[in-house]
Amino acid sequence: MNKQYDAEVGQAKAEYADFKERGADAIGATWEEVRETLLPPEERAASNLRVAIMVELIHTRQERDISQKKLEAMSGVKQPIIARMEKGYTSPQLDTVLKVLAPLGKTLYIGDLPKVNG
Repeated sequence: MNKQYDAEVGQAKAEYADFKERGADAIGATWEEVRETLLPPEERAASNLRVAIMVELIHTRQERDISQKKLEAMSGVKQPIIARMEKGYTSPQLDTVLKVLAPLGKTLYIGDLPKVNG
């Protein structure tokens, strides 16, 4: 068991040294290029929208000096859920998003999305 472990650690170290030596070219693409390859346009747009909503939530909450705990009291949404939403660890239901946005004076509205290229 120890020989196998040592061999795997040695291999990992060799691969890491090779990666460091070659730099960013070892990966072969930027995150945006990988994201573009892996996600279809609709998923990229949905991801961008989720990020935009959470960025606005965080920005507004901090701008108004409202802690997550205070927002819990204002919205009825538990602080750990707010934290997971802000970190992107969860995809909250629409009613949860609306409950959190309302005390901040924000809401969602329906509008046309910009055209997504390819």
